[in-house]
Amino acid sequence: MTTASSSSPDAPLGSGVGHYENFPVASWLCPPALRPAVAAIYHFARTADDLADEGEATPTQRLADLARYRAELHHCLQPTSRSTLDMPDARWPGLFQALGQAAHRHGLPAACLHDLLSAFEQDVRHTASGHRYADMAELLAYCRLSANPVGRLLLHLYGVRDNTALQQSDQICSALQLINFWQDISVDLPRQRCYLPADALQRHGLSVADFESANPAKTAAMQALVAELCAHARGLMQQGAPLVHRVPGRAGWELRLVVQGGLRILDRIAAQQHRSWQTRVTVHKTELPLLVWRALWM
Repeated sequence: MTTASSSSPDAPLGSGVGHYENFPVASWLCPPALRPAVAAIYHFARTADDLADEGEATPTQRLADLARYRAELHHCLQPTSRSTLDMPDARWPGLFQALGQAAHRHGLPAACLHDLLSAFEQDVRHTASGHRYADMAELLAYCRLSANPVGRLLLHLYGVRDNTALQQSDQICSALQLINFWQDISVDLPRQRCYLPADALQRHGLSVADFESANPAKTAAMQALVAELCAHARGLMQQGAPLVHRVPGRAGWELRLVVQGGLRILDRIAAQQHRSWQTRVTVHKTELPLLVWRALWM
């Protein structure tokens, strides 16, 4: 989740053991004083993502686990609490000890953390019911819960909190989430996840089944749809990109690489003629010099 969504994590700015990620979190570019807080936020989102998405649990079990997870989050954010170590039957004491310390030290906005859990719960319910997103507006409403809170939490840590910066952060994070969706079509559909907007499918004369079967008679239409969705994500990313000049120090350079990493994924999808329902593209470490070069010219 992506961000952090259950389709992502490629969580925006995220990286974790055992998970492929597009973008590094708590890297050497992140100010050392903030690395524990950034890592705590990431591990909170990554673990919740796994509860929603990994293993063989039923939807009912996943929602029960997420409800327990939310209870431990609520406990660790209380003014008198520093962790869940004093909470009976705590399941994730170390994780919430670190997150609680970060939240108290930096005054992290609790609403952002709870929004992330709401996104994971929504993913479980939508997957179980076979829900299809009606249009881009509904997808962006999901991004508001699944991705945008991560950017807002990081901006809070960096002391950048004005409305323009928050809007640009939302644009970057939503773009990253959408890019992850269009990157992951070949992975999501077999897992009964579909983020292709119903109105766009109808406009191109397509169905989800066309993508699931790689219908050769509809290849051109499927390419056109993916190209349209990628163009929208690119535009959203470009709208938010000026934020890189507002985030101070090394963190601003990390954000430049995040933006360029997202745009590079779109380049790779275009290079395979937008057939991302066939092959999932990735950004390789060998491309770092190119990303750095492009970041220099932002």
